[in-house]
Amino acid sequence: MKIPHPDPTIGAALAQRLAAEGRVRPTGGLAIRHIDAGSCGGCELELRSVRAWQAGLAAYGIRFVDDPRTADILLVTGVATQGMAEPLRRTLAAMAGAKLVVVMGDCAVDGGVFKDSPAVLGGVARLIAVDLALTGCPPAPEQVINGLLAALAS
Repeated sequence: MKIPHPDPTIGAALAQRLAAEGRVRPTGGLAIRHIDAGSCGGCELELRSVRAWQAGLAAYGIRFVDDPRTADILLVTGVATQGMAEPLRRTLAAMAGAKLVVVMGDCAVDGGVFKDSPAVLGGVARLIAVDLALTGCPPAPEQVINGLLAALAS
């Protein structure tokens, strides 16, 4: 898989929004904590392709971690449900320093094909603030990597 060049407009828009809020983007690399909030598994399959390219990601300082205390990014897949509200908030609260929330896939963005279900509140933004949305059902690995690279400080 060839790593795309990050879209500078995504990074610039994110940097501008964070600056307006008095926040900074992570520098020097990204430690990503992934949480599946209740997806169909499609985003996780694409994320598996992203993670399989670990050596290429390491060149950019991007790695996946299990401990939220060491994470810079909370990457959420799946729909927003009341049952996931507290786990997402606790994970975000456990993260230290510059922290960003990235949602991956249409379900995490707005509930996707499940948004009319009574068990689904909609997108993750209904539960926690979202900094970057990677749309698609599911988004391609290249799109995910592009979004992660855009999240890195330039």
